[in-house]
Amino acid sequence: MPNKSRARSSSAKNHEETLHKLFMAELDPPPPATADEISGLARLWILRMLVPLDGHKKFVRRMDFLNDTLAEALGLGRWVQCDGINFDRPAVLKQLREMHREAEARRRQLCLPRQAAENVAKLASLVGLKEADCRILEFAACLHNDDILSDAAEQLGDLTSSKLIHILSIILALPEKDVCESLSWQGILSRSGLVTIDREGTLSMRNKLNLLTRQFADTILHSDVTPLELLREIVIPSKRPTLSYEDFQHIDPSLRVLRTYLLRTLELKRTGVNILFYGDPGTGKTELSRLLAEESGSELFEVTSEGDDGRVIDGKSRLRAYGAAQTFFANRRAVILFDEVEDIFDGGIFDTGKSPAHEHKAWINRILEENKLPAIWITNSIRFLDRAFIRRFDMAVEFPIPPLRQRERIVRTAGAGLLPESSIRRIAQCEHLAPAIVTRAAAVAQCLREDLGDAEFPAVVEQLIGSTLSAQGHKALPPRGIECKDVYDPVFISADADLAEVTRGLEKTKAGRLCLYGPSGTGKTAYGRWLADQIGVPLCLKKSSDLLSMFVGGTERNIAQAFREAERGGALLLIDEVDSFLRDRRQAVRSWEVTGVNEMLTQMESFPGVFIASTNLMDGIDQAALRRFDLKVRFDFLNSRQAWELLKRYCVALGLPAPGPKSLTSIERLTCLTPGDFAAVARQHRFNPLKSADAFCRALEKECLAKEATPKKAIGF
Repeated sequence: MPNKSRARSSSAKNHEETLHKLFMAELDPPPPATADEISGLARLWILRMLVPLDGHKKFVRRMDFLNDTLAEALGLGRWVQCDGINFDRPAVLKQLREMHREAEARRRQLCLPRQAAENVAKLASLVGLKEADCRILEFAACLHNDDILSDAAEQLGDLTSSKLIHILSIILALPEKDVCESLSWQGILSRSGLVTIDREGTLSMRNKLNLLTRQFADTILHSDVTPLELLREIVIPSKRPTLSYEDFQHIDPSLRVLRTYLLRTLELKRTGVNILFYGDPGTGKTELSRLLAEESGSELFEVTSEGDDGRVIDGKSRLRAYGAAQTFFANRRAVILFDEVEDIFDGGIFDTGKSPAHEHKAWINRILEENKLPAIWITNSIRFLDRAFIRRFDMAVEFPIPPLRQRERIVRTAGAGLLPESSIRRIAQCEHLAPAIVTRAAAVAQCLREDLGDAEFPAVVEQLIGSTLSAQGHKALPPRGIECKDVYDPVFISADADLAEVTRGLEKTKAGRLCLYGPSGTGKTAYGRWLADQIGVPLCLKKSSDLLSMFVGGTERNIAQAFREAERGGALLLIDEVDSFLRDRRQAVRSWEVTGVNEMLTQMESFPGVFIASTNLMDGIDQAALRRFDLKVRFDFLNSRQAWELLKRYCVALGLPAPGPKSLTSIERLTCLTPGDFAAVARQHRFNPLKSADAFCRALEKECLAKEATPKKAIGF
């Protein structure tokens, strides 16, 4: 036992002396490199893996080599040709040790080729790399670029992070403390993303040491490149904006603060500036980022989500790219744009906590607090964004769908004078119309102008927009035909209140809560549209299907969002089929039936504009809700005089002959006519043309009979 103890002590002492000699030798600056000496440096690293680090135990087996290619590269080819019986393992090991001694003897003549050394020197100057950082970066680049070196590293087996640090200190003849500092989270290699350690479990050396990009190793070793070219796979200069600040008037309060704040922080070179943009796709988040950078005289660099080869870049790799951009461009007047950050912060539908942000909260928090350049983070949803992260953003700006008037302006601008007002109004009526949908459709239509002509331009734009909306799960554009404004007139509403007087009052106050109730088709929604136009405000129209949600709390969120959207846009809010939300709470069976009513009442009371609720079913509405309406107006069927005047109006609009006495008699017989019936017959006319006013009346009669023929609920069994 004492002999064994002394042997171990002697072995440890020899190992320490070997490492000390290697370290002291590496302190001497190397002479200028020549182009063919990369193999010599790699050979030295390989021999250090095999001899001092005992890689030979796996590599040199009893009767052959584990890797013949590696053996050939080292000059052990004659042993590869031997059959198992003639393979002399002790002689092979002796030859390996001799090759190692020879390589160590000329170690000061071994270094990177000139181009690679110059590139590393550029990076060292740019981001402040220390000597140990440079050596580790050189080795990692060669490891990912040289298959022979990678094969040699395999002889060391799978490694833990601590084991990797120890091995690198031997291979590179660096103090272990320096290697540990270089590869720590706080080290410049990790913060810049140049070299990082995968700290999850045990992996081979090549898999443990991650480089910035897949092409980074080849680029830095063999090409004369700028820092931006080193990042070309993952960070790109942004394009110029195609929108203007006029397109963002609907977020003007936030925008005024944001523009001033960004300019000030750039002048002061303030650190930790992070701004969050969130909202539906296509609402202009990226475009506004480009506008802000252009106005502030800054370069804008975007962290991409896929490489040159179309391969999707995962969240961790994109975070490394972000860190590299922050480090590489720290001395430039620049802003970093990090789009589609769901893969960084989102743990998935069930919030499994597997996103990089959840796995490395401290790291993400440091990223959000220590960045030198202002950063704009963009996401389509903040639903899964941890509140601890949200509070670290200086500003969080929501991007809603622009209100009606803003949408009309965007459509008119994109149409470049080729869209008639009727098309502009029809397109803008879509409440899910994001600016990006309009601009892309207009750009495609412009490409087709020479083939289709200007006359077809509106139809093509509408078709493209409609197909995109349908693909997104939204309603398509309203059909072409007679528009509400062409025939609508409040005199065709049979109501128990003077709507003209009500309109004049709302035009002055721009505030009020109205409940419109009555049979379907009597013009409740049409009056809301007309009223918004009369008092000079946009219309925000919501149906029950837009607001009801299958998820717990979803309906309440949608209701609150509808009121916020209307208030932000200064719009008249019209909620159709409001009975879906305002059922009497005394008859509620489930908790969400109560919370939905409560949310609606809360929002109604705090809403500063005009709110209209329409319903066909007044019975069963919550009594507290009814008390909160300033005015309740019943809409009824048309009287015979109104029906006759409306018939004449539609005949003019459709180009039909004026109605005669027979038509008057027919109209007077119909007792349950509504403006909606006239609109339905007019739509039929598009595909089943009417020849006369009498034919129009017969179609109206069928509409009334269909209503009267609706089966009544049976009584009893």
